[in-house]
Amino acid sequence: MITFLWPLAFLLLPLPFLLRYFMKPADKGLGGALKVPFFASLSRDLGGRADRTSTSWWKLAAATLVWLLMVTALARPAYVGPEVPLPAEGRDIMMAIDLSGSMAEEDFAVGGRASTRLDVVKDAADAFIEGRKGDRVGLVLFSNRAYLQAPLTFDRDAVRHLLDQAEVGLTGQKTAIGDAIAVSLKRLKDRPAEGRVLILLTDGSNNEGKMDPIQAAQLAKKLGIRIYTIGVGAGPMAVNTAMGRQVINPSADLDEGTLQKIADLTGGEYFRATDVAGLAQIYRAIDKLEPIAGDPVHVRPEVALYFWPAGLALLIAALAVLIATAPALVAQRPAHKEA
Repeated sequence: MITFLWPLAFLLLPLPFLLRYFMKPADKGLGGALKVPFFASLSRDLGGRADRTSTSWWKLAAATLVWLLMVTALARPAYVGPEVPLPAEGRDIMMAIDLSGSMAEEDFAVGGRASTRLDVVKDAADAFIEGRKGDRVGLVLFSNRAYLQAPLTFDRDAVRHLLDQAEVGLTGQKTAIGDAIAVSLKRLKDRPAEGRVLILLTDGSNNEGKMDPIQAAQLAKKLGIRIYTIGVGAGPMAVNTAMGRQVINPSADLDEGTLQKIADLTGGEYFRATDVAGLAQIYRAIDKLEPIAGDPVHVRPEVALYFWPAGLALLIAALAVLIATAPALVAQRPAHKEA
């Protein structure tokens, strides 16, 4: 559909006729007027007479058409296409996943078979990332040190692939929670203030790294970044040992107090995942706390067309001048003398 962005410009169309009607004609008898003795001859060479009434019909038609095209160009014609959905601005979610040695503990059961903590975390995180349409997702992996595995991106499939390649103990056996938060904040701090989130998942306590977890959380609070913490690992269970049946706690090293304080400081929440179903439920809860951006905005693309009438007006004006001056140019050409 073709529309005009400045339709009021068409009010200028009668302007030349109004000026001709209301403006007082110039006095031909003015004493200060410039006398050109050869004006009549020049006027005949150009195809007309000295006074304005001699303007031929084609010159008037060309001038009218040029003015019409110029006003049309001023009205800003544009082609407006069909509606196109644009994704609404989403959140920036950084996920920090623990790869310390204890993540290889097989205290989760999937389909009746023992599974490592990391494998279960991968499956749950994969489903969470896949559903974050419209959000940027990044990935930080940490053990002895923390490093950026995937920057914030809309390419969720790439993040899922990189998470799937993660292995326990990739950079050591210990747990640097404070460093993981610091690396994540470095990537989140320059993003828009609304919707910056860090999801930190670990099964232990901070026993490595340069940054204290609470200090990192205080920095996150200043930056306005929420941190959701997840403690992973089975709860107390009875097992058969050489000393008989005993109750053990596979998650004895989990520092729930620190994880709770990190979440409280930053306005997030702390979750405890003791089994597969619980971990999946936690991600669903975070999904509700940090809902995906609203419906996409629909816009109509516009293609400017003003240069077409403007260019055509310029072409017609140039042709009119060329046609009007052609007889004079021919008359001024020196005649060739015959030998």
